[in-house]
Amino acid sequence: MADGEATPQKILDGITVIDLTTFVTGGFATMMLANQGAEVIKVERPDVGDDSRYSGPPFVDTSEYDGPGKSAAKDGESPYFWTVNYDKRSVELNLKSPEGLAVLYDLIEEADVVVENFRPGTADRLGVGYDDVREVNDDVIYCSISAFGDTGPWSERPGYDLLIQGMSGIMSVTGSEDGDPVKVGLPQTDLITAMWAAFGIVGALFRRELTGEGDRVELGMLDASLPWLTKQAGKVFAGEEPSRMGTKDPVLAPYQSVPTADGFLNIACGNQKLWEELCEAVNRPELMSDSRFETNSTRVEHMEELEDELTPTFSERTTAEWVEKLAEEKGLPVGPVYGVEEALQNEQVQSRDVVQKIEHPAAGEIPVIEHPLNYANADAGFTDAPPLLGEDTESVIKDLGYTNEELDNLRETGAIPNER
Repeated sequence: MADGEATPQKILDGITVIDLTTFVTGGFATMMLANQGAEVIKVERPDVGDDSRYSGPPFVDTSEYDGPGKSAAKDGESPYFWTVNYDKRSVELNLKSPEGLAVLYDLIEEADVVVENFRPGTADRLGVGYDDVREVNDDVIYCSISAFGDTGPWSERPGYDLLIQGMSGIMSVTGSEDGDPVKVGLPQTDLITAMWAAFGIVGALFRRELTGEGDRVELGMLDASLPWLTKQAGKVFAGEEPSRMGTKDPVLAPYQSVPTADGFLNIACGNQKLWEELCEAVNRPELMSDSRFETNSTRVEHMEELEDELTPTFSERTTAEWVEKLAEEKGLPVGPVYGVEEALQNEQVQSRDVVQKIEHPAAGEIPVIEHPLNYANADAGFTDAPPLLGEDTESVIKDLGYTNEELDNLRETGAIPNER
């Protein structure tokens, strides 16, 4: 950057978020905001914290650590917790005590956003519902996340990613054709909902800039997942019943994994031109004139026969050989099926610095997966490690203007933990 040129700001610099959530959905949503510059203050239960702190194993040994939050770190830190909590500050508050609730109101008074994922009705019972919060800050953006939303016959049911994957139809179209329904191997509906929540919050902040009005963003995980059905929903709208297809696609062919001499290769022929180029590249030009495979429609109708034709051909070479021949030499859309470690540690990811290192107070240097937004005129990215439980309690409350004597009183009343 040239001398005198202004340092790019992050888009959400100056925005303060009070995060009352636990587990993945709320955590990932508020972390997306932190990545874009928001100050996220994570409010946690004293001596317990977010349940995802203890989800595991594995845990990283932090027994030698002797700083703020050390009691929470004594059994080790959860890398799973890290992945949804970078760049936040942690404050322990007992929201069931009047004094703890008063501190929260003081935080909310200075905040722009409040996010909660209690079961519907719980926030109101705790005194942190939308109406309660508006009494303190009438232009706040308040986001409520639950399994099924505030209304409907299922609204009071508890929900987790597994349940929503099943009830959204995702499991019914995942897995092998003749197998049982299969859960996607990551918390997909948690993350889908988190991204909708962050999108809604940013949209509400933009509207507030135009109107000066706060808003409430309310969403359920089931509602959030249904728009992602896309192709499968399209089949239902056309009067057809989607089914499990393994790696195959309901409307494109070939668009699937095929076995190679040492693994699997994904082939994605998204149009007729790519199909014809693939046939030439693998020395199977006769497939282009086969009446079963002439068009995408006929290929979709004869997927099993197409797979029978392609499998022996692709089994002749290794995955790496096919990638070199088809992707690198011919520019065709094929790719390997990586394990998670390979996905995180390959030349493409390394060249774009997607996985970086950050200093953690108890665990030393830890990895961080950067978010993918790269702006021409703004900055983005993580700067701080996930917080230890309560490590920012004192500093955050002091920033509100509380004296040491008032902090001592909060400890005596149980609003915050005693010094560890």
